[in-house]
Amino acid sequence: MQATLNQGLIDYLGASPSPFHATASLAQRLRSGGYERLDERESWQLQAGGRYYVTRNDSSIIAFQLGTQPMSEQGIRLVGAHTDSPCLRVKPHPDLHSQGFWQLGVEVYGGALLAPWFDRDLSLAGRLTYSRDGHIESQLIDFRQAIATIPNLAIHLNREANQGWAINAQKELPPILAQVASQDASDFRALLAEQLSREHDLVADVVLDFELGFYDTQPASQIGLNGEFIAGARLDNLLSCYAGLQALLAATPEQSCMLVCTDHEEVGSSSCCGADGPFLEQVLRRILPEEDALQRTINRSLLISADNAHAVHPNYPEKHDGNHGPKINAGPVIKVNSNQRYATSSETAGFFRHLCLTEEVPVQSFVTRSDMGCGSTIGPITASRIGVRTVDIGLPTFAMHSIRELAGSQDLAHLVKVLTAFYRSAELP
Repeated sequence: MQATLNQGLIDYLGASPSPFHATASLAQRLRSGGYERLDERESWQLQAGGRYYVTRNDSSIIAFQLGTQPMSEQGIRLVGAHTDSPCLRVKPHPDLHSQGFWQLGVEVYGGALLAPWFDRDLSLAGRLTYSRDGHIESQLIDFRQAIATIPNLAIHLNREANQGWAINAQKELPPILAQVASQDASDFRALLAEQLSREHDLVADVVLDFELGFYDTQPASQIGLNGEFIAGARLDNLLSCYAGLQALLAATPEQSCMLVCTDHEEVGSSSCCGADGPFLEQVLRRILPEEDALQRTINRSLLISADNAHAVHPNYPEKHDGNHGPKINAGPVIKVNSNQRYATSSETAGFFRHLCLTEEVPVQSFVTRSDMGCGSTIGPITASRIGVRTVDIGLPTFAMHSIRELAGSQDLAHLVKVLTAFYRSAELP
């Protein structure tokens, strides 16, 4: 099972170079698992025992199973994650020319570690909007092959490089696409039209706009002398999306279950499809239009907010609290913060810990050092918007927000096992 899950994760990462592709890949897997697509613009005819999913902005997805037990008595078991990852997004008018090179202007999306982006084989993927025969349409595109790179400046010309230097995102990050004889030979929108034709056999009248990000073409892989690690891009947080999907597909029909994977977490979640937007609440109200039943259900429900945790790094152990340094391959981590950067309470942490003990899954705790700031997740945002009890958890990783992150090859199976047990659990606290 562990090997199958790890290879499935590697395949999912490869199919998901952008939040749009990550969502489309989840949708395809849900359809194969018997889930029916819903359209927010249409009336929903939901049936007891039905399995459904709905997307918004092509980059967020909510999948749910309506159990045979009444939701107002049993609640809903929710797992939340996010589809986006830090990257370099292409600007609306990106064409740049310098010294005979064609480059693209980029904007940093999220809190990216920038140094690892240099000297990588980069490709481009995302969503393209265009007009065709008088109609406005959108399509996902993925160049797949390496079409760009950001070369480092040689050490001979930057003797202070190994002492650290501030990277200027405006000046130093534009990737090189090609050498061109003149500026007239480069037109990014024409390049996108060619890719649309090549990939989808569609001829656009005009490329209207796009949301595209660069990504590293090196595929994810299992590495280490004994295969202890999974290395790859976008483990934060497609690792949790994939684990939640596997658990949901294994859910038994008795309980009502939901997987919520939303976009824009890395930039605050404030959007129509982000966790700080109305997406989840609106879906819940369509499932339970009667207010009293909705409120009773929410107050009997529980959300597991699954987002990666910081593993204690052997070169930087001082960055962790001495009693709260999660280890890779030692199980999922309960994340706690007294200032509500995480939404965990003693009740929800106790439930998750008990679930892990029952399933013989190792479990760890993380609290940031008292003299350091703490990141946050969709957990507090969803808890405050919906009023649902929440526990923040995640798998320990290295190099979070790098172009290539590292997780444990044993931990995915641990997380899938406990999330599957959660979806099947007869009682919530």
